[in-house]
Amino acid sequence: MTLLSIRNQLPGTVTAVQTGEVMATVRIRLDGGQDLMAAITLEAAHQLGLTAGTAVQALVKSTEVSLAAGQVAGLSIRNRLPGTITGLTIGDIMASVKIILEGAELTSVITKEAATDLGLFVGSDVVALIKATEVSVATA
Repeated sequence: MTLLSIRNQLPGTVTAVQTGEVMATVRIRLDGGQDLMAAITLEAAHQLGLTAGTAVQALVKSTEVSLAAGQVAGLSIRNRLPGTITGLTIGDIMASVKIILEGAELTSVITKEAATDLGLFVGSDVVALIKATEVSVATA
């Protein structure tokens, strides 16, 4: 097993791959039942051999996970994962937020100011927002 510094490694299964001239969108059903979309290069999709049924890990850097204190409308961000905060560490500048999802955990690193403005606390509900272009895909 390769160790990675990426905190968010979410197991799932590809449900669909749509290809374009340069990029592909990959729909992933996470083991907890949530749907996630990744936008990766067409070359990467081919090299990984991605098809419906392929077991994958969705990889997301913690700095690429934004948070909302509730459901948000009018955003282009495809990935909106509801969860509950299980850990919160607030430093002088940044905050690390641990979130439990159905069947998975996420870590988000946001500014201290954002954490304060959102009124985050352990036990509060949040929605993790992740742009499809920030989701990487790995196969076993």
